[in-house]
Amino acid sequence: MTTPPPTATEPTFDVLVAGMVFVDVVFTDLPTPPAPGTEVWAAGMGSSPGGIANLAVALARLGLRTGLIAGFGDDGYGEWCRQVLTGQEGIDTSMSPSFDNWHTPVTVSMAYAGDRAMVTHGHDAPLCTSRLLRADATARAVIAELDGDPWWQPLRAAGALVFADVGWDGTGAWDPCILDRLAGCHCFMPNHREAMAYTRTRTPEEALERLADRVPCAVVTLGAEGAIAVDGTTGEWARVPALPVRAIDPTGAGDCFGAALVAGTLAGWPLDVRLKFAALTAGLAVQQFGGALAAPGWGDVADWWALQRRLAAEGDPEARQHLDDYGFLPQVLPAGEPARVRRADATIAKFAHLPGPR
Repeated sequence: MTTPPPTATEPTFDVLVAGMVFVDVVFTDLPTPPAPGTEVWAAGMGSSPGGIANLAVALARLGLRTGLIAGFGDDGYGEWCRQVLTGQEGIDTSMSPSFDNWHTPVTVSMAYAGDRAMVTHGHDAPLCTSRLLRADATARAVIAELDGDPWWQPLRAAGALVFADVGWDGTGAWDPCILDRLAGCHCFMPNHREAMAYTRTRTPEEALERLADRVPCAVVTLGAEGAIAVDGTTGEWARVPALPVRAIDPTGAGDCFGAALVAGTLAGWPLDVRLKFAALTAGLAVQQFGGALAAPGWGDVADWWALQRRLAAEGDPEARQHLDDYGFLPQVLPAGEPARVRRADATIAKFAHLPGPR
C-alpha cells in the first residue's frame, strides 16, 4: 500500500511513536527452559530491530506514514537498525540521532511453553524524547506510554489522537493515579492484568467499564482469549476472539494489535471491524520469528484471506467461519499488488534486496 506524501494542510505523519530501539535476538522452540550449568539447543532463531521498532514497523507495514523518535547507538547494531527501519521499512527517523559512545540496547528472548523469557542490557538514551521532538512535527495520531516522558502532549494539543498504553509495574504498586494522565487521550489499550490492577477490579469486563469513564475508546486485551472494547463516541461494545494459530514467537504481537487498531480508527472503521483486524494482525505476527520483522503487511493479510477462501471451498468449517467473521477484508484490502515484507534472519543480515513498501 503506497501512501502519498502529506499536502501543505495535512499533518507530517499519520502516526508518531517514540521509545528505545533494541536489537532483539529471539530463540524459539526451546525443549526446556535454560538452567544453570546446562546448554539448550533452540530449533529456531531470528534477529530483528526491537523495542519501539516493533510498533513502528507494524504501523508502516499497514501503509501509515510513520515517524520514529529514538536514539541510535554509534555501533554496528545501531547502524543496522537504522538501515532496516529507514531503507527497508520506509520509517522516518529524522528526529532520531545517533549518539557517540552509546551502545545499542540488546534483548535475548527465549520462547518456550507458549510464553517467553527475556534478558536485556542497555542504558537510557542521552537525551529524552521531549528534547528530540521537532516543534513543527504534526501527526494524526500518536501512541504513547502513560508512565514515560510526556513528549506527546504538544501533539495532542494540536489535535492528534492519543492512543495510550502503560508498562508493567514491577513494583506491584499499580498506583491508580497514573490513570489521571489519560485526560485528553482518545484510547487506552492495556492488557487485562494491567487493567484490573490499575482499576482495582476483579474481571476484565469490570475494568473495561471503569476505563470507559476516562477515555472515549477503551480496549482491554485478553491474550489467547482475544479482546474487549467499548467506544463511547459511537456507543459500540465489542468482543473478539484471538485468531486460532500455533504461535512460534509472541514478541511484538501486542504492538501489531495496537498498530492495526490505530489504522482502523484513522480509516473510520466500526469498532468490531477494528478489533477483528487487530486480532488478525496479531495472530499472523506470532507465526513468524522476531518482533518487528514478524509484523504482517497487507500482502500477508491478502494471502491469509485467499487461503481461507480456498479452504472454505474445500469444506473446512473453521475457514468458513473466518469468511463470515472477516468478510470486511475485501472492502479494506488496498488495490494492486501489495508490497513484500522482509522476515527476521537468524543472524544480523545484509540489507534486503526487496522493493521498498513506498
